Amino acid sequence: MPGTKPVLAAGLLLVAALGCNSKTKPTPANFQAALNAHFTERNECLFPTMLHFPYEVGSTAASRKEAQQMEALMKSGLLTRQEDLTIHVNRYSLTPAGQRATARFCYGHRHITGIDSSTPPVKKDGFPETQVTYKYVLEDVPVWARTPQVIQAFPQLKEQLSGDATDKATLAQTLAGWQVPE
Repeated sequence: MPGTKPVLAAGLLLVAALGCNSKTKPTPANFQAALNAHFTERNECLFPTMLHFPYEVGSTAASRKEAQQMEALMKSGLLTRQEDLTIHVNRYSLTPAGQRATARFCYGHRHITGIDSSTPPVKKDGFPETQVTYKYVLEDVPVWARTPQVIQAFPQLKEQLSGDATDKATLAQTLAGWQVPE
């Protein structure tokens, strides 16, 4: 039949092109998409667990770093301080702005801007896994997280806000594509 060869050839090219762009291929674009999907709903936070308020910080040398961090958050308008001289502690409470930041003081999420490197996929627990090194920027960062006193009290912020931050992650290949194993 005339005309079927071009249609058949176009169909085969389309199938081949779709197969090359599969979400399961170990490509930088697929790794970047998987990491961005992972981090979209995962905020970066100053503390790994929730602090319970009112939060007390003693006046010992061991408490100095913690006191500096609480003071920085206070100067940024997230906390108030009440001194209790009888037991030598400062008691910090959340301001309305601090309540919006949550008790972990979350400050945005990662947006992956590029993949620097990846290892060849190797099977682990039945799934191919790779280690990727990536670059990222922070998105949705509140004003308080950019203040000089908070950046000084929480050094990880300086690198994360630089626009040149890097990190590593493990990705596992699934039928749905690459994902961060949980």
